[in-house]
Amino acid sequence: MEILEKIQSPKDLKKLNSSEKEILAEEVRQEILNVVSKTGGHLASNLGVVELTIALHSCFDAPKDKIIWDVGHQSYVHKMLTGRKEKMNTLRQLDGLSGFPKASESEYDCFETGHSSTSISAALGMARARDIQKKNYHVVAVIGDGALTGGMALEALNDAGASKTNLIVILNDNEMSISKNVGGISTFLTKLRLRKSYKKSNAYIKKLVRKLPGNTGEHIIHFVRKIKNGMKQLIIPNMLFEELGFCYLGPVDGHHIEKLEDILCKAKELEGPVLIHVITTKGKGYIPAETNPDRFHSTSSFNLVTGESEKVKSKDYSKMFGDTLVNLAKENKKIVAITAAMKDGTGLTEFAKKYPERFFDVGIAEQHALTMAAGMAKMGLKPVVSIYSSFYQRGYDQIIHDIAMQNLPVVLCVDRAGIVGNDGETHQGIFDMAFLGIVPNLTIMAPKNFQELEQMLAYALEFQFPIAIRYPRGTEEISDFQQKRGIEKISDFQQEKKTEKNSDSQQENNKLEQGKAEIIQQGKDITILAIGKMVARAYQIANHLKEHEIEAEVINSRFLKPFDKDTVIASVRKTKKLVTIEDGILQGGLATIALEAVFQNELSDVWVKNYGYPDEFIKHGKTEEIEKIYGLDVNHITEDILSQFKISNGTENVKQNR
Repeated sequence: MEILEKIQSPKDLKKLNSSEKEILAEEVRQEILNVVSKTGGHLASNLGVVELTIALHSCFDAPKDKIIWDVGHQSYVHKMLTGRKEKMNTLRQLDGLSGFPKASESEYDCFETGHSSTSISAALGMARARDIQKKNYHVVAVIGDGALTGGMALEALNDAGASKTNLIVILNDNEMSISKNVGGISTFLTKLRLRKSYKKSNAYIKKLVRKLPGNTGEHIIHFVRKIKNGMKQLIIPNMLFEELGFCYLGPVDGHHIEKLEDILCKAKELEGPVLIHVITTKGKGYIPAETNPDRFHSTSSFNLVTGESEKVKSKDYSKMFGDTLVNLAKENKKIVAITAAMKDGTGLTEFAKKYPERFFDVGIAEQHALTMAAGMAKMGLKPVVSIYSSFYQRGYDQIIHDIAMQNLPVVLCVDRAGIVGNDGETHQGIFDMAFLGIVPNLTIMAPKNFQELEQMLAYALEFQFPIAIRYPRGTEEISDFQQKRGIEKISDFQQEKKTEKNSDSQQENNKLEQGKAEIIQQGKDITILAIGKMVARAYQIANHLKEHEIEAEVINSRFLKPFDKDTVIASVRKTKKLVTIEDGILQGGLATIALEAVFQNELSDVWVKNYGYPDEFIKHGKTEEIEKIYGLDVNHITEDILSQFKISNGTENVKQNR
């Protein structure tokens, strides 16, 4: 690591010759492997942009020049070259480096990203600000070919191309192979267009021809343009960019530093928007990642020699969801599954194999996915859309306008709800209950465990209106009540639907009914109301309180909307104390709904305590670390409740202790 150790900033990079930069690239690649194999993170994408990042910082003068990384999951090399290499061992760890660009870390991170397809819009905004303020700097957006499936990127390309603003967009083509045309003609045309004489002669000839009498000049220009465009269609790749107004350069080998520097430095001299097409290989330099880039897109810690994950793989909510949907689809031919570039992450790999004609991965296009689902539902199908919680934010208008307003039976599966851990602010799924809760016609459920997820998915597919099921990342929290209560298998639920047996009061309580909560255990001293994965935690807390002779009534809300006010208020009238626990933001979530119910029933003598996340963005760190920081672990909540019992003795008025 001789050369890498000398790099404290991009200024040091500019002192290196070509051979030294090649050595640096290998050193950087090895360091990324060393770090990510221990911390986990986005490996394949970063291995693929090593040479490109070196070339960028060699040609541009950051932080004066602005480099915006789309998504930002490929910014590890950028971090290492901008003074943060000594901190790379803290990557994605609590209080360590973020896995994405972060302005608070460095002035070189000029725009924070974490979601896809935003870079060109941000870059165009910066470029226009530069022009208005009459400043002089370059603006570069680096975007992957997958991110171009996001409509926002295409909107930005359309605007930028028409703007004539000086802007450089680097298309990092590492998977889709947008163009196979990398031969001599393409290389020749790229060189030709880089010449200033080419631009000047074009303008001069047009000006001269326009002086011809009448409309003769315009006719000639129009005729020549038609011939030129026809030739372009045959020999120039990616006509889309040319037609949008970009000067298209490339394709260029994204692992050849000299070629990259040459085309980047010359692009700086061109006027107007420029798009440089760079061909890279995901996982470059590490065979396991090259051969299986999806597996190493985002990885936990792994054995560097074998490439095998060091984390024991256990069944998680995503896998349970996928397996359940496969089983349901055997009987119901109307079921279709939709995701937005997250087939593996959402557990739909097996569904895609078994029912390829009923599986749709639309790419990074959440808005399209949701409105397409609405169209399918309108025509009688049963669409199940599986998207991460933080990515549903990108399709909010479609949920309201296209699904809920028409009251269409679309099943919205909200994966990665709650804290997701090391990806941090951009990916924490803490807002979904709040932003979905205000949408009319939408039912919202959250299972306490795997069995209830099976039950809820079967229920949702029988439901004739829009419905959302939110569940966390990872496995279930095990509690004693799991084998004692609730319908244990999806087959039990289906049999119950067929036979419609009369049930006793206990079975009736556990049966999944629209808007009906479940009383996990009876108690007289305090009501603990929880939702989703926090129900298991509430049960554990109740057991701890029992050791102090406090009998807690534990209620599984099951439904956030409609909310079972009757069950909750009946319990609160008895106990005079209410605790709510949720893995989402308090404002607009379970806490807000429960407080509204208490006040609406004028229960002024009730003591209330809410546990959840405050009105702020939650940093990165392991899930258990974050939960302890915000006081959501079993021990903290138990101790807090015990201290409040000593203070209040059930006599104080309602308190909104958040």
